[in-house]
Amino acid sequence: MLRTALAIISLIAASLAAAPAHAERLIVSVSNHRVTVTPNYSGGELVLFGSVEKDDKTPSNRTNYDLVVTVSGPRADMVTRRKERKFGIWINTDSRQFLQVPGYLALFSNRPFDQIASPEVQRRQQLGLNNVLLMQRVGPDYADVVPNDPFRSAFVRLRSEHGLYREATSAVTFLTPTVFRTGIPLPAEVPIGTYNVEIKLFSDGALVTKAETAFEIVKVGFEQFVATTARQNGFVYGLITAFMALMTGWMASIVFRKD
Repeated sequence: MLRTALAIISLIAASLAAAPAHAERLIVSVSNHRVTVTPNYSGGELVLFGSVEKDDKTPSNRTNYDLVVTVSGPRADMVTRRKERKFGIWINTDSRQFLQVPGYLALFSNRPFDQIASPEVQRRQQLGLNNVLLMQRVGPDYADVVPNDPFRSAFVRLRSEHGLYREATSAVTFLTPTVFRTGIPLPAEVPIGTYNVEIKLFSDGALVTKAETAFEIVKVGFEQFVATTARQNGFVYGLITAFMALMTGWMASIVFRKD
């Protein structure tokens, strides 16, 4: 019994020691928690805004903060392929599978990451695209690799070219010492699904606190009807698809037939 009581006391003491010494709190929100995508959607932007709330435990001389915002979209397995020119044609010679990686990934801050925290903290808190974990299947193993790995570099570069992966170290603006905002660009090819937003507050190179919010991107109109029908009633979707193919072929035969 005494041993159990001592174990409980030790556990409570360890929990108190691990608790943050200062209790700043982040209050955050986005301008729209539900973005609708129509067939003519060409992109848009959300605004994340918030404030840092202090309490009586916050040192009076603490006035400078850094903020890092990470936005990650729906996850999926993806493949990057390497092509080589052989016998006059380009063919796939190798590939790498990325497992449950974000379809959209953006990291924003108020200044460069190396000015916010040490390299060790950057790796631990995944600050910057080079430090974000992108799990891969490497032969029989599952692991992330170094940032300059050719497959990882190509994957990030291709996603960045479509505006789906991005990094901006001057995108967060402090309107006052405790009030901030940043824009979240959403390209035309933005994936449908739920997006998680993680906001991390730093001071003097250390993580002070963090908060999370989320928003959703959904399809509306005919595209949503087609997607819902395909997911919920595959047989009907197959019949409609076959009927449309037959009608398209019949109309083409009328238009291009020779008299």
